[in-house]
Amino acid sequence: MPSKRKNDEPAGPAETTGREKKKQKTVAARTIPVQDATSSGPSNTQSQTANAEAGPSRSVRFEGKQLPGSLDVERFAEARAFEINAMHTAMQTARQSASHRAWQELPRHLRRRAASHDVRRVPLRLRDKARAEMDPMRKKALRRKHPQHGKDKKLQRTEPLLKRQKDKVWLETHIWHAKRMKMENMWGYRLAVQPTEKAFRPSHRASVHGSILHDASYYGFLEMCGPEAILRSVFERCCDPQSPSPSAPRFLTGARACDTHIYKPGAYPFGLIAPVTVIWQSSKDTMHEEPGPRTVHKAKHPKHPNEDNLQVKSTPIRSVWVRVHPSIFTEVYIALQTAASYALDAAKAANGADSKVVLSVEIADLRERLNVFEIMGAKSSQVLKGALKPLFEKGRKDFATFWDSLGNLQTTASLPRNMIIGFTVNDPRLSFPPKNAHVQLKASNPMSTPVANIFPSSHLALSGIWDEKARDQLKKPKYKKKDLDERRAQNVVPGTSLQPKQQDDRIPILLIQRSLESLSEGATPGSSSNADASSSLHGWTLIIPSGWAMPFFSSLIYTGTRVAGQRERQTQFFEAGKSYFPRDYPFTESYQAFADDRKAEDEAKWLRKPPAKRPNYEALQTRSPWIPDWEVVLEIAPSTQSSNLITTQRAVQDDTDPSAPAKKKIRPWLLRGCNVQKVLDEAGKMFNRAVGLYEQINQLKTKKGLDALDNSIRPDDLWRGALVRVKLKMCTRGRPDDLAMIYRVDDDEHAEWVVSTNKAVGLEDEDESKIELANRQTPPSDIIGYVTTGNFSLSLGKAFAIGAVSVSRLFDLRDQAARLGKHPHLLVKVRDRGEQVHRAAYLHLLEE
Repeated sequence: MPSKRKNDEPAGPAETTGREKKKQKTVAARTIPVQDATSSGPSNTQSQTANAEAGPSRSVRFEGKQLPGSLDVERFAEARAFEINAMHTAMQTARQSASHRAWQELPRHLRRRAASHDVRRVPLRLRDKARAEMDPMRKKALRRKHPQHGKDKKLQRTEPLLKRQKDKVWLETHIWHAKRMKMENMWGYRLAVQPTEKAFRPSHRASVHGSILHDASYYGFLEMCGPEAILRSVFERCCDPQSPSPSAPRFLTGARACDTHIYKPGAYPFGLIAPVTVIWQSSKDTMHEEPGPRTVHKAKHPKHPNEDNLQVKSTPIRSVWVRVHPSIFTEVYIALQTAASYALDAAKAANGADSKVVLSVEIADLRERLNVFEIMGAKSSQVLKGALKPLFEKGRKDFATFWDSLGNLQTTASLPRNMIIGFTVNDPRLSFPPKNAHVQLKASNPMSTPVANIFPSSHLALSGIWDEKARDQLKKPKYKKKDLDERRAQNVVPGTSLQPKQQDDRIPILLIQRSLESLSEGATPGSSSNADASSSLHGWTLIIPSGWAMPFFSSLIYTGTRVAGQRERQTQFFEAGKSYFPRDYPFTESYQAFADDRKAEDEAKWLRKPPAKRPNYEALQTRSPWIPDWEVVLEIAPSTQSSNLITTQRAVQDDTDPSAPAKKKIRPWLLRGCNVQKVLDEAGKMFNRAVGLYEQINQLKTKKGLDALDNSIRPDDLWRGALVRVKLKMCTRGRPDDLAMIYRVDDDEHAEWVVSTNKAVGLEDEDESKIELANRQTPPSDIIGYVTTGNFSLSLGKAFAIGAVSVSRLFDLRDQAARLGKHPHLLVKVRDRGEQVHRAAYLHLLEE
């Protein structure tokens, strides 16, 4: 090939690349000069020198006879002066030409962008090296004069920050989260969504093996104060009849917290609002007595209409907290207020002759009065033990025993569920920095832990956090961090922990055991084997007064605890197999708001893409790509909100006469609870399953003393409007996403899927029959439900999803499985809204 150089000059030697230059520079910097053997004396050491070259290693044999008997240090150092200077010079040049800068030696989570020019962004041990690596700063000449009197009208930091909180509320830990997390406006708050660094898998590992903390102070608290009988009647009217009632004896003492769901008063099974947590104030002194024979268990005996009203005169005044999600705070307040009005009217009617009885219920809003931290993971107990320094009061031996054994607690799963511990701690800043406690097992019996002998009690749950005056006094710490640092500097050993003084703050707190676990397939509710141990997560819920979020937060995360956002918290529920509010609660107001926001976001993102780079939902026969059309799934008349959906939506056939009057709209509702399996099994035993479901619902309501369903509600309408939550486990491969469609399969296709899943683990490219089966088109009329949450599970090692299907379609799947002899496996197909490939999955009922 002819040369392309001008004048056909031959090409010169190849130029050295940058990589080769850097290699030569490194080799030269690491070369140690040696003195020539012919040179002698210090006069010619600089003129006659050579560089040392590395050669093969050889063994040198020393004999003691050749060693001198004595050594003159001064003459020896003078003779070896060249070697010593050469070694120092080589060390300095090698350090200056190192391939890694000071900030590059740090782990990724400690690196800062300003570390390349600001030595204060580098740990103390590397500041000297970073200072030597930095180029000298070149100061520009100022074109203006320095201000002589400073900024007299300088704005304070508080004023601009308050202006940014006009349309939203900041948590006390907002500034810390804003520097490290992605923030969004949610439910009237500015909340952290996820960390800016890659933390999905590390967060899951921390929730299982380590510890992870989430600031849940955005949850609201409602305080109800009144006669115990009235409060019990309030919860009987509006709480879930399937789950244990908050008025049960085990919760009334205040030793345990009650997780339940709240409905509109008397509207069950309609009117689902949200899940709530009920916490009773611990009984005191004379109230420590256990319930006597007059107590009637509401779950086993029908309630007499005036049963609670007859006990109003002798019932004590109690206080109870209701922990509520911020999106439905107003709805829960209205429901409790309405139920309290009904209960007071019934009580006043029963005690009308006695004018001395004054009945009232006070409902107070405690939002922004309490801070809540959720600490999950196997090491959560050790983190709390190291960060908190409690005060040991006289007469509380049970708490002293509990605290001594907390450090050896390997998991809170060994504790009673929702156990409450109340105590008072010193200012955590006094003992900063904290150190995690370590598990110390006895060699004689390593499996024994003293905490197994501790049971919930009202005395163990005593705490001063219930006192409003005490909370108001602690709203602002007495001492700032600056004051505590000055005290710490005066110690004999600077930096050591401070000894608490009489004038230091003492903070009352509540500690509640927290578990995320779901019932396993085929387990009986309440049995010891009902929890899936491989995916259950356990930890603590810490409740502290307002104003103390950052002192506790700094101590809790200092020892390596990760911090979770909304994504990590939702992932914890998903990994445990539990539904997450509001995304897994159809037919609630919060779910509708969540679905509308997701629809607007997804649709805007879809419209920004060109037609060639986005899925064609019309060609894919995706009936409703943005929001699940539950009304069409339930085969009832679609709502008016579905007019803006895709045009390919299949219209519901109306077999009635056009001249006939319009039928009453069927109310959709969600069938959920820990006894859903039992309710459906009992309903399936009857010839008319709709009537069986109707009777089961009435039995649940009558057990709680509620009125039966209204006569205007027909069994067929109740049956057609019922939706039930399910769990989908993939047969082979595939990862269902949110809003994926769940299809039924006919008998012939069912046999093909069974053969396909049994042949191989995955879908092979060479198997044309499997490809044809996966790409087979299914009409939209075969949709029986939608996926509300779907992803790959890190704890299971495969994908699964949580969704909802129609109750009538669920019984069709049961009949098909029994007919084909594959019971209890219910086979369905799942397809994402933007794909055409179907995946086989097994459907299981979700109970919680």
